Amino acid sequence: MLIDLHTHTAPRSDDSYLEPDELIVQAKHAGLDALCLTEHDWFWDAGEISELCQRHDFLVLPGVEITTEEAHLLAFGLEKYIFGMHRASFVKRLVDEVGGAIIVAHPYRRHFPIGAEPEDERYYPALTRACESPLFQVADAIEVLNGRGSEKENAFSQEIGRKLNLSGVAASDAHSSADIGSCATLFQRKISNLQDLIAELKTGRFRAVNLAAESKRIAQQREGREQAPPSTSPS
Repeated sequence: MLIDLHTHTAPRSDDSYLEPDELIVQAKHAGLDALCLTEHDWFWDAGEISELCQRHDFLVLPGVEITTEEAHLLAFGLEKYIFGMHRASFVKRLVDEVGGAIIVAHPYRRHFPIGAEPEDERYYPALTRACESPLFQVADAIEVLNGRGSEKENAFSQEIGRKLNLSGVAASDAHSSADIGSCATLFQRKISNLQDLIAELKTGRFRAVNLAAESKRIAQQREGREQAPPSTSPS
């Protein structure tokens, strides 16, 4: 199943330009099988989620993007905001109590030297400092492909994942129509509800997919076939 684990809608996320219904319609059009609504520090009501699923005949799962002092965390399994969630360790404790899961969102933020290449002298010291952060000890996975991140930023996140042996997910982090269908996570097993999602996040049976790059590659291959001269049979 192809699932976008990180999306935002208005007015619940005040920096989003997407209405929930618009997001779902476009996600279906992009070929996704499900998506997670992860507003900034705001929790969806279970009844509203169920209504969206029924109205669109599409799997919508609730999550939240929690702003902590250390980073932004995508949390699954929590139902309300509790004072203290500005600390990653506190969020981890709450998530463990309910048997949930945590993904570190866009882990390159606060760590990646702007514009740095691997050859840059700043790159590997920054990567080392990032990997030494206790933040990643709370994570079941990290977001190695973020639809709004640059190629260099996502590559930095992938290096963190490789060095720490953390499972990597991909998500659009959609705030506008242009973001939808850029990245998603391909799960090996069918997911029917939030409990299934949490279980699969903990097992690591998934891989990150750059849908935008895949679409570009397919389009280029198609264009190449159309432009190739017809083959001729030997006489």
